[in-house]
Amino acid sequence: MQQNAVSQKSWPATSRPLEPLQQGPLHVVVVDDDDLFRESLRLNLLDEDFQVTDFSTGAQGLDFFAEGGEADVLLLDWKMPGMDGLEVLRRLRAAEVGVPVILLTVLSDQVYEEAALEGGAVDFIEKSRSFSILLKRLRLITAGVKGGTTKAATGSDATRIGLLELKHASKRTLWNDQRIDLTIREFNIVSLLVSRAGEDVTYREIYDTVHGAGFLAGYGAEGYRANVRTIIKRIRQRFRDVDESFTAIKNYPGFGYRWDTDD
Repeated sequence: MQQNAVSQKSWPATSRPLEPLQQGPLHVVVVDDDDLFRESLRLNLLDEDFQVTDFSTGAQGLDFFAEGGEADVLLLDWKMPGMDGLEVLRRLRAAEVGVPVILLTVLSDQVYEEAALEGGAVDFIEKSRSFSILLKRLRLITAGVKGGTTKAATGSDATRIGLLELKHASKRTLWNDQRIDLTIREFNIVSLLVSRAGEDVTYREIYDTVHGAGFLAGYGAEGYRANVRTIIKRIRQRFRDVDESFTAIKNYPGFGYRWDTDD
């Protein structure tokens, strides 16, 4: 009954991608049907000075956001009875709720990670990994773009290069004055490429921007390459949705990608 009620609930008329709250402790919403895991995660997050709201079903999580609830990050269990994490994520994105989502799962195959990223998650973490790894991912996702000067024209909040404008505080992207709906992960990758416009950036550097140095994904030491290719493919498509001629992200086969200053 609850799941049907959620599917019929009216989302707020002002439904939009949520901004990081930025005032006070970072707010994390946890949705997981495993009571012991959820409680342990909640206590660990509280110890790290996060504000935490937790739910045991995807339907409850959807109700929270449908009623105007906000969060800096959503930690979402993949395998739950009734409505799994991917379906929750799909409904959030359909309602234009852009809260960054980290999917938590016991599924480790690369195909699941790619499915999570394609679905709009900003990260995918196995439950078997330590809390310190999850904490590091949370810090990276909420910290914004890594340091470094940019060759593009910059202001206190914006980077501009050619037709591109990046608004760092709000994590907004404009191309020829049209909005590009990037996730925080995607925004950070574009920012990295732009900060070194005209230079080739390695697969490893791109991956480290959102996962942290040294993390291994997929199969073997080079497994992260497929992950990066998937993300870049999605970023390109988001730009091409508003400009079919977009070609600013170039590939250096076997090495990485660069932002072409001629575009």
